[in-house]
Amino acid sequence: MEQLFQFLQSYIDYIILGLLALMSVILFAKVIERVLFYKKVNVSEYQTLQDLEIDLTHNLTTISTIGSNAPYIGLLGTVIGILLTFYELGHSGGEIDAASIMVHLSLALKATAVGILVAIPAMMFYNGFGRKVEENKLKWQANHAHQG
Repeated sequence: MEQLFQFLQSYIDYIILGLLALMSVILFAKVIERVLFYKKVNVSEYQTLQDLEIDLTHNLTTISTIGSNAPYIGLLGTVIGILLTFYELGHSGGEIDAASIMVHLSLALKATAVGILVAIPAMMFYNGFGRKVEENKLKWQANHAHQG
């Protein structure tokens, strides 16, 4: 158990913040792909509304998943940081340094803050793209109403 705590104390920041950075990179790539797609999509090229919707909603699940799970990844980092602080406190032999505890706890909370910073833009993009999906579906329906 001691080895696990030593490992976590050494690497938890890298693991959690690295995972959140990876999620940010994936988010950025998916957002760029969607922006470029929505700029060039021509709804009149689609025969069915279902085919259009499949293309319009591509990658939105990934964006939503990142937005909804990033705070949990951050929270996991915070919980592990607090756990490590209490573990260290328990093994301090009664020598409690309040300043050290506060520093450890504040550093643990950074993981939650970073998770929220990843989630907010993800959900903003997801909601904005949802609006683009609806707009393009309405355009398709309007085009096919005029043709019929």
